[in-house]
Amino acid sequence: MNHGGKRALILVDFINLFDFPHAEKLAARAVEAAKRTAKLKERMKTEGVPCIYANDNFGHWRSEFSKLVAECLAKGGASSDIARLLEPAADDYSVLKPRHSAFYETPLEYLLASLETEAVVLTGVAADSCIMFTAHDAYLRQLAMWVPSDCVASSAPAYTRAALGHMKRILKASIAPSTGRAGSTTCSSTPDNTSSPRSSRSCSACGPSASTWARTARRSTWKGRRRSTLA
Repeated sequence: MNHGGKRALILVDFINLFDFPHAEKLAARAVEAAKRTAKLKERMKTEGVPCIYANDNFGHWRSEFSKLVAECLAKGGASSDIARLLEPAADDYSVLKPRHSAFYETPLEYLLASLETEAVVLTGVAADSCIMFTAHDAYLRQLAMWVPSDCVASSAPAYTRAALGHMKRILKASIAPSTGRAGSTTCSSTPDNTSSPRSSRSCSACGPSASTWARTARRSTWKGRRRSTLA
């Protein structure tokens, strides 16, 4: 199967009941990020890019993702709005995570290896928490990253800006927004991490192109070692 340049779209904690303290501050911003992500997902799905939902199990070890989706749809408010916008399709993947990172104690790394993924697109909430932890783990695994700035949210805009700045500077992630002129071969704006050799060009329709995420020899060595470990 063609996975569109060996990328994967990861949606972190969008499917959410928002039943924790001060959740209302995050919920409204999460809806806006979900609207952008829904459009991005549609574009990437047409290119064969796999979509993976990584969701907290909220300590419920017998929980099922489909049940959480149903609960969000029935709750109303932001939970329902987001679940309708981003309701998983039959061919989407999902992993339940016990902590902040989508990689920690989950099959995500194995799934990405099975899909021969070279780069991940991180979307979801919260930018300064679960997205940040997931991005760090992706960086340690030498996966190229795009974190669209308009597809993540935190409880305060300042938190989002700080998190994105950190991921750009430290983790070498592109933080270019998801919006652009569809069909163009270059981004409508200058890529955010032009200092990174992976990000000299971007596609306005789906973020940094596969060519900008070319792996180094070190990345290839790491992937080979990871495959041998998972074999």
